[in-house]
Amino acid sequence: MNFKATDYKLMNVADGRVFEDGGWTLADAQSPSPSLVRAVYSQKKFTPRDDLDGLYRYAEWMPVKRTLPGSGAPVTYHSKELGAYLGLDNLYITFSGYIPEIGATMKTCSFKETEAYSVCARIPADSRRILVVQSAGNTARAFAQVCSDNDIPVLICVPKDNFNDLWFNEPLKDCVKIIASPAGSDYFDAIALGDKVCTSDRFFAEGGAKNVARRDGMGTTLLSAVECIGRIPDVYFQAVGSGTGAIAVWENNLRLIEDGRFGSHKMKLFLSQNAPFTLMHDSWKAGSRALCDITPEQSRRAAEVILAKVLSNRKPPYGLAGGVFDAMSDAGGDFFLASNDDIVRWILTFRNLEGYEIFPAAATAVTSLEKAVKTGAVGRQDVIMLNVTGGGWLHAQAKGFILKEPDLVLDPALPAEEIVSKVEKLF
Repeated sequence: MNFKATDYKLMNVADGRVFEDGGWTLADAQSPSPSLVRAVYSQKKFTPRDDLDGLYRYAEWMPVKRTLPGSGAPVTYHSKELGAYLGLDNLYITFSGYIPEIGATMKTCSFKETEAYSVCARIPADSRRILVVQSAGNTARAFAQVCSDNDIPVLICVPKDNFNDLWFNEPLKDCVKIIASPAGSDYFDAIALGDKVCTSDRFFAEGGAKNVARRDGMGTTLLSAVECIGRIPDVYFQAVGSGTGAIAVWENNLRLIEDGRFGSHKMKLFLSQNAPFTLMHDSWKAGSRALCDITPEQSRRAAEVILAKVLSNRKPPYGLAGGVFDAMSDAGGDFFLASNDDIVRWILTFRNLEGYEIFPAAATAVTSLEKAVKTGAVGRQDVIMLNVTGGGWLHAQAKGFILKEPDLVLDPALPAEEIVSKVEKLF
């Protein structure tokens, strides 16, 4: 079908300056200080598109130029079993994964597909440059699958220790190449590797949290919840590595308030991390816009220990204008921690209650919900949205799966010219 590109402009969150998107604008070149830019849509009403499939039913609030086949939207439902177990009457689970029985069809089992289908649909169909995506795991799998299915050239950078997350039901097409930083490295090392690749004009950076398409793709989780519930929830729970998903729902919360039909309140943001990787938790508890100090060695050791390895970003978009600190300061909320033991317990308990398995990051969020109930941070009648960011891998892998080994392992300390030369030969 013919699809008309979404009509929007960009706004510098720090000073409110509104300007045109140059096509792949990630920041305001005129901004005097670090700031996210936000999409400002001409459509001010929340208007799901019944004529579009999957994620693109929310295209009016996604900065996309086209649609791609194969996407799935997050699924929201009223949880009776987990809600009853925790003593909550109005617990809603927004699930992104692969459980066809409830309408969830993300075959990589992760809400990172919401990012991938939105970001890739922002790329013009005639683009010849190669997208560069840096990831701790789930984002890599989502972008690899979406780009392979839609013949979009992409280079994905991951830490070597996380390559077990790169499982797929069938071999990827040659348009997808994966490089890794060495064993013992972390997500930030993979970011450094990708940054050096992007010194070549042949490649362009996806942009992470700076990319409005990534955030507004992730923000569809709240749109799914509001469609189901009929109002803005009171409280939101999610585990965070970068915190981009939390920023995304906060931004869509503001759009829904402007719409006016779903409430005028802001959801409290209850976020969580997997101890001992506690960077944003510690910074928030200290009341600090600046991130607490953490050395690369401390970061790598903590990332190696935690089960939810996707929650191990040591340079998250926390303190810049429009980042996690601003989102939580504006909406209210708090940070919680989950131990590895908590995560294992909740993977098993959630499976018994809700009938499907979830990823460690999602179990981290469930742990925070349990702790919020015990401390009285949420009440029985509160309307609660629990973002279960991934699961259903037993269903997905029942069809068989293969692991994709990295095409190259490169030390990010190498000169950029040498890294670029080696990577260009892959394409």
